[in-house]
This record gives sequence, C-alpha cells and structure tokens, in this order.
Amino acid sequence: MAADDVTMTFGGNATMLLRIGSFTLLTDPNFLHRGQRAYLGKALWARRLTEPALQPTQLPALAGIVLSHLHADHWDRIATRSLPKATPVLTTPAAARALAGRGFSETADLRPWESHEFTRDGRTLRITAAPGVHGRGPMARLLPPVVGSVLELVDGAAVSWRGYISGDTIFRPFLGEVLERFGSLDVVVPHLGGTKALGVTVTMDARQGADLVELLRPPVTVPVHFDDYSRFTSPLGDFVAEVARRQLPGELRTVHRGDTVSLRP
Repeated sequence: MAADDVTMTFGGNATMLLRIGSFTLLTDPNFLHRGQRAYLGKALWARRLTEPALQPTQLPALAGIVLSHLHADHWDRIATRSLPKATPVLTTPAAARALAGRGFSETADLRPWESHEFTRDGRTLRITAAPGVHGRGPMARLLPPVVGSVLELVDGAAVSWRGYISGDTIFRPFLGEVLERFGSLDVVVPHLGGTKALGVTVTMDARQGADLVELLRPPVTVPVHFDDYSRFTSPLGDFVAEVARRQLPGELRTVHRGDTVSLRP
C-alpha cells in the first residue's frame, strides 16, 4: 500500500477496516452471523439479516479500534472473545470502563473534542471524538452515550487527509461544529438505517443522512450501517435517491460487504 493511500474495506453494519497510510484501524467490530441476535439493552434485541464480510481471523495487525458506542451490533461477544486484549480501543468513557472489565487493557475514554494519537515513521494519525446523540427525550436515558470520530493523517504540521465517521447519531445542526473546528473534510461516513427502538428513530434515516451531507458538503460520502439488522427501516436506496433529489455536491460511493474503496476524493 502506498504511503498516502486511504482505503476502507467494508465488513458490514458499521464494521470497517481502515488503512490510513501505514496505520490500520478497525471500527465497531461486529462479527455475528446471519440469524444471530444482538442484545441492545433494556430488553431490546435485533436480529442480523446478513453475513459479515470480516471475521477476527482475517484481520491484520491493528493500530487500534474505534468504537462509537457499546451496543452488541457494534461490539459483540465474538469481538470480546477474539480480539487481542492489548489492542488500543478508543471509545466513550462508559464503553471504556465496560471493556476494561472484560479484560481490554488499553482503552482510551474520549469525550467530545478529546484526541488520541498514533505515531509511526514520522507521521501521526490523530483521532478526535465528535459529539453525537443516539436518541431524544426518554430514549436518551435508555441508550448508551455515542461519539463520532474525526480522523486526520498528519505529515509534519500539515493534515494530508481528514475524514469524519458519524457514529450512531441522529441528525442535529450541532454536527456542523466538525467543520467549524477542523475545516474541510475529504470524506464523510454516515451511519444510516433509520434504526427504530420503541418506535423512536435512533440513527439517521435517508432524510437525516442527506441533511448531514448538505451540512458538511464533503467531496466524497460513503454510507454504512443500512441493511444488516431487523431494526433498520430506511434502505440505502432511499438515501441515494434523496441525495440525488437534492442535487447535493460531491461523489456518493456505495459499498457492499467485502468491498474495498478509496476514501480520498
């Protein structure tokens, strides 16, 4: 892989293997098989409808894992059992405490706008937590805290690539603070699906996802988290149609499980 390449291999749901220069990250590791159920807490379950494209035995050595929140469709029992316990895990304070209790010794608890850095061969990969909200009103008290992530590849003092992964947030205008703090983005990776819990939408549906693209106006958008579980109500095709209807700028790159795509414009 070239030193400046930035690619994503899509494992399904929100699981991505990111190769950013010489750094390799895994996001939201979910290895459950089709038909298995993920426990979401508060007596809520979701059934997996698809086969994952990645399993722990297929993973290369990882610089770290980025976890938006601790739900079993983002970190499952297979991840707990199979991932190396010394791998750094960047996540919310609540998830970091829970994973430390499961034996993961290198958890980093990041609150919004706090950063963690990996350095190798004179380059830095900086990961900054961005705010998100998984549900409104009473649902906010039932669901775990969630963060998005801004990833930056830094050469010397210059950022050579910058991407934003939304995490399982619903759309809110405050997500625009990513642009205010960091400047232009090379790619946005929104978590979609219009997930329903107790009748309430707790991840972005097609309209909200298009709102995010319209707000951030990235040159490239790569949507994930759209068809893998029974609680998803908003298909990827609806998002693609809504982006086209609004004639939003930038390129929309859709991926299937197992695909590898560039995350550069």
